[in-house]
Amino acid sequence: MRRWRSLSLLFSDVAYATAGLSLVVVAASASAQTPAGRSRADAQGWSAVEQALGRKGAANPGGVMKFSFPRSDLQVMIGDVQLKPALALGGWVAFKPTAGSKAMAAGDLVLTTDEVGPVMQRLQAGGISQTAVHNHLLGENPRLMYMHIMAEGDPAKLAETLRSALGESKTPLTMSPPAAPNAAIDLDTTAIAKALGYPGKVNGGVYQVSVPRSERVVDMGQEILPSMGVATAINFQPTGGGKAAITGDFVLLGAEVNPVLRTLRANGIEVTAVHSHMVQESPRLYFMHFWANDDATKLATALHAALAHTSSKRA
Repeated sequence: MRRWRSLSLLFSDVAYATAGLSLVVVAASASAQTPAGRSRADAQGWSAVEQALGRKGAANPGGVMKFSFPRSDLQVMIGDVQLKPALALGGWVAFKPTAGSKAMAAGDLVLTTDEVGPVMQRLQAGGISQTAVHNHLLGENPRLMYMHIMAEGDPAKLAETLRSALGESKTPLTMSPPAAPNAAIDLDTTAIAKALGYPGKVNGGVYQVSVPRSERVVDMGQEILPSMGVATAINFQPTGGGKAAITGDFVLLGAEVNPVLRTLRANGIEVTAVHSHMVQESPRLYFMHFWANDDATKLATALHAALAHTSSKRA
């Protein structure tokens, strides 16, 4: 059985719109420690959450655990590009244990338009709030909506609510065989990493890069770690001949929004959305989503120029 560990502030690689819904849990603060030095949630382990979600999680630095729910049931096209689940057909949910046996939860669900209402109703009934419902892409078929959520309560009960809500959608709730890690793809990932200035990893046929911000982000009195959705995510899906379809989101301060937007557009990268994902975070953050299909190294160079306008941690 996987167990939660107490954490120091570490960062982990997380790609935006990883193929599925992810559930993230972070270990408790000092105020929730038992005499043995562990929170009660930590001492209980992962079995109740894993049982509720019907799958094991993947451990990340900083005490973060992720559970993925790929929308592998969807065949989504933008132009002549069929999106792989790992490119943009996923989301994540995060649990961060707080005082006692409670936990903070935050995340992002990927839904078709007809699934939004029923899923929202189940979440609201179970005490999980919505902080945003919006698009991330433009011109995709079928149309997708992304529902950002937040709550605090018993982690197993929140997981049960999440599972029940996803049951109102066609999100696959049975585990698929895991893809081979770091399998080769038809892209020069070494050249991409050099041009972008940050390394990534291959997941589900997509090269995924995560770039954390330098600031400490807080919401509901808890630190939000980069792997909980506050790191810039950049994904490359090969489309042949050295080209890649790219999407993801820049995580920005207000003053960074237009410099990044201008840089992306000047380099042929379409900005598909600018909006918030949370409602009480500090500092206030904006999320800029993008799309292009062009030479992968050329796009990586442009993304590097856009990242230069942000207060991101350096590789």
